[in-house]
Amino acid sequence: MRIPLDYYRILGLPLAASSEQLRQAYNDRIVQLPRREYSIAATTSRKQLVEEAYVVLSNPLERKEYDRVYLASAYTQNGTDVAVAVENRVARHSNSNSDTQNPTIDVNEDELVGALLILQELGEYEQVLKLGRPYLVNRNKTDNESFASERPDVVLTVALACLELGREQWQQGNYENAAISLETGEELLGKEGMFPNVRVEIQADLNRLRPYRILELVALPLDHAAERKQGLQLLQQVLEERGGIDGSLNDESGLNVDDFLRFVQQLRHHLTVAEQHHLFESESKRPSAVATYLAVYALIARGFTQRQPALIRQAKQMLLRLGKRQDVHLEQSLCALLLGQTEEATKALELSQEYEALAFIREHSQSSPDLLPGLCLYGERWLQNEVFPHFRDLEDQVASLKEYFADPDVQAYLEVLPSDAENVDADWRTSTLKSPNGTSNTTSSNYNNSTVTARPNYRNRVTEIPKSAPANYNISTDNYDTRFNHEAPVTSRPQPNGRVPKNHNSQIATSTVRAPKSKRRRHQPSGSVKNIPKPNQRVAPRRRQSRNKSASLLLKVLASVAGVLLFWLLISTTFGWLKNILIPGPALQGKQLAIEINEPPVAIPTPGSQPQYPEGDLTKESATQVVQSWLSAKSTSLGSKHDIDSLNQILTGSALSYWRGIALQVKSSNKYRQYEHTVSNVSVKPDANNKNHATVEATVVESTTYYENGEKKEPEKDKVRVRYEVVRVENGWRIRDIALVN
Repeated sequence: MRIPLDYYRILGLPLAASSEQLRQAYNDRIVQLPRREYSIAATTSRKQLVEEAYVVLSNPLERKEYDRVYLASAYTQNGTDVAVAVENRVARHSNSNSDTQNPTIDVNEDELVGALLILQELGEYEQVLKLGRPYLVNRNKTDNESFASERPDVVLTVALACLELGREQWQQGNYENAAISLETGEELLGKEGMFPNVRVEIQADLNRLRPYRILELVALPLDHAAERKQGLQLLQQVLEERGGIDGSLNDESGLNVDDFLRFVQQLRHHLTVAEQHHLFESESKRPSAVATYLAVYALIARGFTQRQPALIRQAKQMLLRLGKRQDVHLEQSLCALLLGQTEEATKALELSQEYEALAFIREHSQSSPDLLPGLCLYGERWLQNEVFPHFRDLEDQVASLKEYFADPDVQAYLEVLPSDAENVDADWRTSTLKSPNGTSNTTSSNYNNSTVTARPNYRNRVTEIPKSAPANYNISTDNYDTRFNHEAPVTSRPQPNGRVPKNHNSQIATSTVRAPKSKRRRHQPSGSVKNIPKPNQRVAPRRRQSRNKSASLLLKVLASVAGVLLFWLLISTTFGWLKNILIPGPALQGKQLAIEINEPPVAIPTPGSQPQYPEGDLTKESATQVVQSWLSAKSTSLGSKHDIDSLNQILTGSALSYWRGIALQVKSSNKYRQYEHTVSNVSVKPDANNKNHATVEATVVESTTYYENGEKKEPEKDKVRVRYEVVRVENGWRIRDIALVN
């Protein structure tokens, strides 16, 4: 079988590699072993190809002839065969043909596994699949004992190629292609019933890949219905495994609760209002407070844009459940406004602790006896800037309360909408009642075990609604102010029964207005928002007296606290002054250091800067420092963090390119090493002809522990004498070449 390989690629060397580099590459290739799942026959097959490449390239005459064939193959344009036999071993090398211009070699059946292993180590995963999968299919039709023995190795190589190719495509952002590659490997192992540990590894990657696939699929255009449906099905699988949006079960995606909430927030921008409505309404039944809140947004958006007030009423009822544990009075007020229930909207607004939003509403209601003008303006801006942008099909939608209330279907529904003001008032008051110990007197049994208590502020966490409406949405308030007289705005007072509503997260109380209960006025279908009814309320003078008494008491308490603090400050200052006079501290002797707080006493190197070596000739001490810097960089680049860039700080030239290649190979094969080094007997031999060159020899004791796929292997310990060729670079020294003396 012809394999797209050549001897230089087998050893991982360039065409101009020196004899010393050839020997080091051969030693590294022989020492490096494939995964432990491979059989001895597969390891032996790979070793034979490595040895064959080394034998040919280490012989000057054979290498010269091989290079001639190699270059002729690489630059042949017409695909003619110019291969020339180089004894028995080189005769196996064949040139490019009409299909490819890359050099190839012919391998026997018993060497196929070794060739596939080398291709996989070089990252040629597509070539492994191109050669391995047809081989499995064709040989499966024949009954061959030798193939039966090598089949597990071929299956493993193809599965690992699928795994590595999937990870590579994942890094490139091709998530669906990555899933196809991973699923191919997983299906192959499942069909063959082999290597369950590798199959578990592939399945783990598939689970971690699912959030990326979901985002990629649902972000497709809406006419890709099948692909987007697949993405929603994957999302449903993830939600079932997690136990809901705010569930704590493990879906193997690697996302904790906060990460998954951010993922859902990102996902919402790719879903339509109908898709979010069905998804979050279903999830809210688990129960899930976060899903309930997101369902409220979807119901309000869909009800407003599709002129279906019934959906807004459903959202209002869902908010009543959330109101028992969280301040959602602002959203309740907006729902009541959209249903024409202005008295209820005012009551809910006065219970809210969204101070910045209330300030905006009051500012735009200064010429009105109530807060309806500002609430209408805020409602339009809220829909336009905080609701619609979260839905894919509503980004260009314009929010207009005037057009909404002018719609005949909306008017017809509001005309027959039953009055539920008394029930709503009771629910709101109950939801804000607190017992003496600070807990709610009434809670919903469906939410006792939900995550609302641990994460109560889901408005900021999930929907990111600002405290005040954005100022860039320009709507005039004239439409809402002209129908009101110029009475003073309504002020608030404590409730007559003495009960103060409190928010779940704050102990700050807000005053409320107990408006007289009256039957809700019917909405007049005039086609204009100006005709929304308003409550006529008057405020008793004793309300101000109560507030003045409270303010006076508060001022007295603050004055008392300030007096105590001032008295304590005077006492402590006087005591310290007397102590310094009666018991002076020890006097400093001699000349004092001139140290300034804005200047360091010694020069501090900048982060990431190279260690500065003393100028002049290389000494034994500086040479020891160079060797130790190299060993430290080696440990870092080949360790668990794979900090390959650390090699740039100590190596240069061929040594840098060689060790970067080794570090990249170790990282790609999911391995790492831990070193312990001891340096002794350092000697320096300067170059007589060039003061910027020197040779350093040192005895290094190296203890190495290998880790593969997280499993620790037996440590190895070597004691070697190493020669380092060093050059001066920018007032420092770097290693240009490394060779073993013995």
